[in-house]
Amino acid sequence: MSTPVTVNIPHKLGREEAKRRLEKGFDRVRDDMGIGRVLQFEERWEGERLYFDAATMGQKISGRVDIFEEVVRIEVDLPWFLAAIADKVQGRLKKTGTLLLEKK
Repeated sequence: MSTPVTVNIPHKLGREEAKRRLEKGFDRVRDDMGIGRVLQFEERWEGERLYFDAATMGQKISGRVDIFEEVVRIEVDLPWFLAAIADKVQGRLKKTGTLLLEKK
């Protein structure tokens, strides 16, 4: 059973600019984290929604990022063993998402 974590990040960028910044920033975060070496990661965009799956050590995390005109909503489904750190994950998502939207 998974534990959902949801973060809403307000912005004043409009959909297109928010999506552009998230796409660019997401690439940078993926490179910085070394995703692909330790963590398997897959993503796909469908309109204004990003679906992603990450797997490591036999565990899977799934999530979605929805981009709206004035808010970005991030939803992550944590496996049961990570439920204990859901608050930390939520804080980290909020911080990282806010930084990605602020950078040009």
